[in-house]
Amino acid sequence: MASSADLARVIHQEAELRLPKFDYEDAWRLGTLIRDLAIARKHSLVIDIRRFGQPIQPLFYAALAGTTPDNSRWVQRKANVVARFHRSSYQLGLYLAQSNISFREKYSLDEADYATHGGSFPLHVANAGVIGAVTVSGLPQREDHNLVVEGLVRFLGRDPDELRLP
Repeated sequence: MASSADLARVIHQEAELRLPKFDYEDAWRLGTLIRDLAIARKHSLVIDIRRFGQPIQPLFYAALAGTTPDNSRWVQRKANVVARFHRSSYQLGLYLAQSNISFREKYSLDEADYATHGGSFPLHVANAGVIGAVTVSGLPQREDHNLVVEGLVRFLGRDPDELRLP
């Protein structure tokens, strides 16, 4: 059963982690920050930052040693959740688990294109809304989510423990 405490915390994270702006340089700095954290912790994962639109615009991508093409596919599926619902992939997954309903039952969408697993988080810019997503894949889903949140918190110059899931 999904933790209602985690769900409430993720909703709070999404409300708190708003960016004043986000440009190409910011994408590079955020992606590099997450990459440095992953390397220091010996994580094997893929990091992706993209801007939504037609077509989607890749802003940062890194695949660390030990990853496979499957990690890239997970990134795409998780980011599709954020693009469609403007919520983190973990929040939607927790909500569905708590509601005891499958993604397909709730939304009639193909799970081959969407993954409601932790690791993709909306890039919400003040006065612009959700403009993209930052996504990682390679760790257990809760850890993927925590790493992205830690990266955003550090990027914003805040205390990393302030919004972390317990």
